[in-house]
Amino acid sequence: MATCYRHPGRETGVSCSNCGRPICPDCMTPTPVGMRCPECASQKTRVIRGAAAVNRTPRVTVTLIAINVLVFLFEGPTAFTFGGSAGGTLIEKGALIGSFPTLPGIGVAHGQWWRIVTCGFLHENFLHIGFNMWVLYVFGTMLEPAIGSLKFAVVYFVSLLASSFVALITTPHGITVGASGAIFGVMGAVVVVLYERRIPIMQSGVGWVIALNLIFSFTLPGISWGGHLGGLAGGLLTMAALQFGDRLRSPAIGYGISILIAVVCFAGAVEVAHRNLENGPVFVPGGPVR
Repeated sequence: MATCYRHPGRETGVSCSNCGRPICPDCMTPTPVGMRCPECASQKTRVIRGAAAVNRTPRVTVTLIAINVLVFLFEGPTAFTFGGSAGGTLIEKGALIGSFPTLPGIGVAHGQWWRIVTCGFLHENFLHIGFNMWVLYVFGTMLEPAIGSLKFAVVYFVSLLASSFVALITTPHGITVGASGAIFGVMGAVVVVLYERRIPIMQSGVGWVIALNLIFSFTLPGISWGGHLGGLAGGLLTMAALQFGDRLRSPAIGYGISILIAVVCFAGAVEVAHRNLENGPVFVPGGPVR
């Protein structure tokens, strides 16, 4: 990941549309032909130091990482491996399962709706949480300072609900855990922001990262490709809705549409779970994860 040429400590996927130098949110100047660096925009922006720099801390990103790590530590010793499958009470009570015919009373179809959310904070092993938290940090520190913490939180949680919704459509009797569905939503939101600012998506490197992760989703075993696609779609739609509200100079409209997307995804997940209640199980211990 490139770093801002004026703030070497800040990673960024955005480049000046004129000279191509990487720039962070504080150095971006909107122009009719895309984002420009201070020199190309013929103006100067201040370099943030000291206490002012603290205000640019991606608080939601850091908080989400802390929560995920804390939950992982409480999953128990079965999670503390590099390739195994976690078990224990947290996985049993919080993983996403639509219904489980061989275990009556287990799953979203039986009123355990919290699984739609809690699954996004559970991980199977060190590799699973390590990779997810690294990607969340990279894209979170890129997106959150650019759009603000509130919008970032909205994108993340709507993407999580969308991820669970599609995961239940593709594997209604499977078990799904992991934050990568929501993280795909963050990547989708980055794509919308880059497009809005007329920054070539593939040139920024973001497009290649998403493409590579999608290839892994469809080719590697034990990965919830449905959860990844759902999260990506959720992030794209939510960020587009938020920007639509901004263009109308009425952010409430963007937040309202985002809430509507969240409600549809949550209600859809519950409905899908109920509709598949009578179907046979396809659960394989240890997978899929996302």
